[in-house]
Amino acid sequence: MQSHLKKKRHHLKWLVPAVLLTGVMSALAIIPSSNDWSDRIVKALQQFNNRFPAEKVYLHLDKDYYAAGETIWFKGYITLQGMPAVQATNLYVELLDKNGNIVQKKLIAIGNAGAPGNFDLPETQKAGVYQLRAYTAWMLNFDPAFSYSRTIEIFDPAKKTQPEADSSAPDFAVQFFPEGGNLIIGQANQVAFKAIDNNGYPIEVTGVVKNSKGATSATIKSVHDGMGTFEITPASGQDAFQAVVKSAKGQSKTVTLPAAQATGASLKVFNKGARIFYQAVPANSNDSSLNDLVIIAQMGQQLVYKATLDVGEGRISGFIPADRLPSGILQITLFGKNGLPLSERLAFVRKNDLMQMDILESDVHKEPRTKNTFELRLPDSLQTSISVAVTDADAVPVDKNTNNIVSTFLLTSDIKGNVYNPSWYFRNDSAATLQALDLVMMTNGWRRFSWEKIINNEFPEIKYPYEQGLLMKGVATMLNGRPMPTGKLDMIIRLPIDSSSMFASAPINEKGEFQIANMVFPDTAYIYYQGNDLVKKGVDVNVKFDNHFFDRATQVKIPYPQRIPPAVDNNALKQFLANAAEGNKVNRAINNKTVYLQEVNVNAKKVKPVETTEKRYASGMFSGGDGYSFDLTKETPIALNVFQYLQSKVAGLQISGDLSNPSLSWRGGKPGLYLNEMQSDVSMLSTLSIQDIALIKVFRPPFMGGFGGANGAIAVYTKKGGDNAQTPDPSIRGFKLYKKAGYSIVKQFYSPDYSVKKEVHSLPDKRLTLYWNPNVAVDTLTHTAKVVFYNNDFSKRFRLVVEGIADDGSVGRLEQEF
Repeated sequence: MQSHLKKKRHHLKWLVPAVLLTGVMSALAIIPSSNDWSDRIVKALQQFNNRFPAEKVYLHLDKDYYAAGETIWFKGYITLQGMPAVQATNLYVELLDKNGNIVQKKLIAIGNAGAPGNFDLPETQKAGVYQLRAYTAWMLNFDPAFSYSRTIEIFDPAKKTQPEADSSAPDFAVQFFPEGGNLIIGQANQVAFKAIDNNGYPIEVTGVVKNSKGATSATIKSVHDGMGTFEITPASGQDAFQAVVKSAKGQSKTVTLPAAQATGASLKVFNKGARIFYQAVPANSNDSSLNDLVIIAQMGQQLVYKATLDVGEGRISGFIPADRLPSGILQITLFGKNGLPLSERLAFVRKNDLMQMDILESDVHKEPRTKNTFELRLPDSLQTSISVAVTDADAVPVDKNTNNIVSTFLLTSDIKGNVYNPSWYFRNDSAATLQALDLVMMTNGWRRFSWEKIINNEFPEIKYPYEQGLLMKGVATMLNGRPMPTGKLDMIIRLPIDSSSMFASAPINEKGEFQIANMVFPDTAYIYYQGNDLVKKGVDVNVKFDNHFFDRATQVKIPYPQRIPPAVDNNALKQFLANAAEGNKVNRAINNKTVYLQEVNVNAKKVKPVETTEKRYASGMFSGGDGYSFDLTKETPIALNVFQYLQSKVAGLQISGDLSNPSLSWRGGKPGLYLNEMQSDVSMLSTLSIQDIALIKVFRPPFMGGFGGANGAIAVYTKKGGDNAQTPDPSIRGFKLYKKAGYSIVKQFYSPDYSVKKEVHSLPDKRLTLYWNPNVAVDTLTHTAKVVFYNNDFSKRFRLVVEGIADDGSVGRLEQEF
């Protein structure tokens, strides 16, 4: 019964505006007339919500930290207007280095609002701070900060130590935020503040606020993560306040507060849980232009409360019933009669409406390679989608600045500014936690839209329509360059991954344009095409296919600054890196031996050592050697040239500047450059198409294969016949070939079953992620889910993390150590 009521209450999420506008307004007896001036504000909000529904993305990762050679496993969750985005089809995920270069990227197929995927980190991956970015095409129409972004750190397992800490001189900054936006003369004003260090992390501060005469008006003391409040009352506009703030390290700063206003109005908010009280604070009670004011409250771009105020009659306050609202950010805005916002305040509505999960029973053992079982209990009246990760609780470090599915969808996806450790605010609903959460509301601004713009019909330009499947479009022209006037484009589509074929035909309009929508295929499609003018088939045409934005992108502007992650516990880090290094050795043994892993879904045939690309291309001093090999015949690189491809892939090799003429450095000097084992230079290698390159070998200093090898060498080999040559299939005569990228193939997580004997079981088991399942099967009758996995050779404690979403839009997280 309890879960039934919870479901019903959560579904009020989209009924709340009607309920409150009738019930609440009638209770206050201030329902505005239909021709009220404030109707324009309401209509602007409704129009924005209808035309631009908010889509959000979150990635659940198996771990917080990674080592080169490991796999990043993830599950994407996608919502539209707070509900599972069941119609969404395309999720774009990128791994960016600190300069915004795309190191890897994946197009993931979304199914039932979920998108599992993975990034395989090569052992040559440079150690450092990276960022995972995930988004849909629809989200690109809005502020890029709406894209999901998460900073991760990748370690070098060979070093077994922390990266060098920031050696710059410590510094800090303090920002001040008057409640409602402005200080008002003659009124008691609440002012929130936020103090951060030079890495962007919160620090505790103390201090005093002094008025223009030097007298102390308030004391400053942070109460949570560098945040706090104080109260001051400006006597006049010339009453300039200065805050003298001291950090815990003894540093001191003097900051001038914003000037107080003699006009306009501000807004005070008192969040009491079931009721949210507000009070308009006019700067001048005799200002007749402030007689008519309107309070608008919206949540999720939907109107949930509206009330008219009359300063002349003393009606300047009221309350918003929050008992029928779901958890989330409530934006409360005070408008003047000119339709422009005067003041604004955010409040967080905190309810017990998260998706509840717990462990029904468990059978856990710490002996090596023993079987472990968890049974999860889920809401009994909801359909749910969950992902589960089990890792070593001692050897896998945990990020202290964590964001999870709850804090992402309910908090950080709707506000500006960095929130440190956002998941902390959902640990419980104690008074201290709720007070700290209100400080976050006062020190961060709303960012989904601008009231001024939408009221004036200034809406975002839609450059990227809502996607449904893959779209192939282009323009067909005759050999004389003119558009093909009539007919269609006939296509034979072949999928090398499973040798399947299909036929498609796209009508061509008078401009020569054509398109095929809602395509769904994995990996890469070979599309053979020819014109058909309805009189005869086999018309020779030239086709310019539209490049998708994801095919073009090689570098992005990172919406958030990449902060240096908090320090990791050294004991955990040593265990983590030692086991990661051993795990890499095991993986190399598997790849070098003819060991067949029956548990792994292998989509490509194993290449015998004598058939490797390196054996076919490298000779003499260029064969073997101390360094790295990159076989480009086994991948479809996204880089513009060889130098962009190598960025962030080779530790110690520095590639900077213009990538058409980059600056190269290794151990203080320039590495030697070779093309097909002949000495070359930057200008020649930079102009090579990445599609024409078969193999890149990077030799550590010194390289003995040629002149100028004291600082290492880069050897590039162009493709020979048979290596991914883009030549049409000879069996399809008269057709031209176009290759189109499809959805990324999702690797299957390797989970050994030690109840049976297999050759691979003779190898050491150094797995740090013991179980990963992005789509755990849930029994629809019992509403339970089973997690079964075998221990590795060393783990004694396990960390279980479950995240998920229900069909009513509620999200949940369960974390427990055993």
